[in-house]
Amino acid sequence: MKPTGSRVGIVLSGSPLFSGQAGSGESEIRGWILENDWLEGIVALPDQMFYNTGISTYVWILTNDKATEDRGTVKLIDAREHGTKMRKSLGDKRKELTPAAIDEIAQLYGGARDEYAADARVKVLTNETFGFQRITVERPMRRRWEVTAEVVADEPYAAYAALVGQRFETEKALLSEVPELSTAQKRTFAKACAVADSEAPIVKGRGGKVEPDPDLRDQENVPLPAGWLALDETARERALIETAEAHLDNEIRPYVPDAWIDHTKTKVGFEIPFTRQFYVYTPPRPVEEIAQEIKDLEAQIQQWINGLGL
Repeated sequence: MKPTGSRVGIVLSGSPLFSGQAGSGESEIRGWILENDWLEGIVALPDQMFYNTGISTYVWILTNDKATEDRGTVKLIDAREHGTKMRKSLGDKRKELTPAAIDEIAQLYGGARDEYAADARVKVLTNETFGFQRITVERPMRRRWEVTAEVVADEPYAAYAALVGQRFETEKALLSEVPELSTAQKRTFAKACAVADSEAPIVKGRGGKVEPDPDLRDQENVPLPAGWLALDETARERALIETAEAHLDNEIRPYVPDAWIDHTKTKVGFEIPFTRQFYVYTPPRPVEEIAQEIKDLEAQIQQWINGLGL
């Protein structure tokens, strides 16, 4: 784009909207565009619009000269139902946009903030709406150690067959029974004997630090706080921690009281979940209606069978 100001339209598939996890190249590109406030809007086109593919496509409108009222926001226009079926297809192209449909889409885009603000096909969202932090939720490791026949089936552990059936509350207590093993062998032996037990004491490492359980580790996406992109680096980091801790207290600890967040593993990502933004819940049909339909079909099938004289 020209430094003096340009507006660019790019036709892309749906993949650039969401592919790539937080911290990936795709996510970083989306974040770079949004942080610079270059994304003016995205228009979802009908499927089957192009000759060699029937996939859904999207027009990204980029500009480095946004209007004042558009700064910090992105317009989303859902024009997926505006396609008209062609009389004769051209390869995979089976739909087209009529001049009237194009005019209507342009009106939706241009009036997204005023006369069409309440239209279900229009969304105007802040740049932060598309950002999130990927947090890592840890839980304490709880283990007991039990020697089984499988553990001592092979050398050099066969010499400790007498320990089969014994349980130990700590790894240290277990390893005190096998002083002849090397450090590597002790590590392997302890790992083989370890059994996850929610009632067992918490395992602590050096300095009494609680050890996280990798089997219970979980990750969640937490939306970015409002105005996050306008903050400096220090304020951003502080806002991320505060938002994550609030999510932990409100959404996680009521069910898992001993959980905590390892903030050193947090990554910021960006995605544009277009379909989710325009999703409309459709309640399922009543069970009675479905049951009646099945009975009607069964009766119809029975009539056909009787007609065949079977």
